Amino acid sequence: MVQSVQRSKLICGDAAEEIARLPANSIDLIIADPPYNLGKDYGNNVDLKDRADYQEFTEGWLREAVRILKPDGSLYCFMGVKFIARLYLLLEEELGLTPQGWITWHYTQGMGRKRGFSPRHEDILWFSKGTDAAFNLDDVRVPQKYYRKRNNMAGANPGDVWQFSHVHYCAAERLPHPTQKPEALIERIINASSSPGDTVLDPFLGSGTTARVAQVLGRDAIGIEINPDYIDMADARLKEPFSGFDSMDPRRTRMSRDLPKETV
Repeated sequence: MVQSVQRSKLICGDAAEEIARLPANSIDLIIADPPYNLGKDYGNNVDLKDRADYQEFTEGWLREAVRILKPDGSLYCFMGVKFIARLYLLLEEELGLTPQGWITWHYTQGMGRKRGFSPRHEDILWFSKGTDAAFNLDDVRVPQKYYRKRNNMAGANPGDVWQFSHVHYCAAERLPHPTQKPEALIERIINASSSPGDTVLDPFLGSGTTARVAQVLGRDAIGIEINPDYIDMADARLKEPFSGFDSMDPRRTRMSRDLPKETV
């Protein structure tokens, strides 16, 4: 089943099987938020496999993802702590991708714990198929904290620790999906590693965040999702009027300190 909305194509099916149908070297950017194997209920499936099965599942969709990436294309993959180290080695040593960055997404609220430290972050691995991956720094700069002559006052590199709030369950934009990602976080990835007119793939579309942000930013999007209810959710989301991205980086609104006084 395939649905199309403007520049977005939504495909209901298994990620590895559907990626295998796409042409080689056809995708500019892949943003993947696969199940972390933590037992979450995704409606028509539960994310719980034994370690060997999860490893096989991950290798299956990633091999197809590498095949369809363009020679200078990028892959950003979200992952939890249980598998992040294995994922890094798989991407670099077995699949031959080039590591470009290990991004920490710090969110302001997390699960409370009485023993141990409460989780407050997730990780995003950025790898590219070649060594010359696109990086549009000017499109993702954040305002400088201080004025200095040596600083680029067009804005600073946002670094590899990103602060975006969760899409809280009480928020108006929250949809009935257990792992909905903030739009502004996905905006940064798309702006940094693609250009208008490029094709962005999300093989685990979920609530449709990647397709929605890609649509607003003028990219072609392909979203694959195994749950037909989430396909309908994403389809409806793509048809809504745009009024701004949720969960912005708090640095985006800051004013630089120590600005020089105007001379008369």
